[in-house]
Amino acid sequence: MTLFPKKVKYRKWQTGRKHPEKMLRPETRGTEVSFGSHGLKSISPARIKSNQIEAARRAMSHHLGKTGRAWVRIFPDRPFTRKPAEVKMGKGKGDLQGYEIEVRPGRVIFEVDGVTDFAAREALRKAGTKLPLKTKVVTRR
Repeated sequence: MTLFPKKVKYRKWQTGRKHPEKMLRPETRGTEVSFGSHGLKSISPARIKSNQIEAARRAMSHHLGKTGRAWVRIFPDRPFTRKPAEVKMGKGKGDLQGYEIEVRPGRVIFEVDGVTDFAAREALRKAGTKLPLKTKVVTRR
């Protein structure tokens, strides 16, 4: 169950490289644990692909078992392209490869509830190892 938008206005986006200092600015939206008791918060900026989100979600829900409830707080809506291997430069933009999301520091990525404190922390830690950024487990205030 990979995440991707049902319909997009533009099939290919520009890469949109940002200045490293701008990427280090903390996120303003989605920074609080809203649904569960524990959350996984990003510490570093990165672009997370839909298959990485799914791998983390599977690892987390496998550890939670049937009693735990999990929420995915991010959605990959940014298309990324790639050219095939050993293709010369030029000849246009590559084919659509998948979808990703740009995550800045402070964004809550996953939330869990319905399990003990230790189980929630362990499930979120395992999910964090599947992602290409540094994370920390936070609790609801």
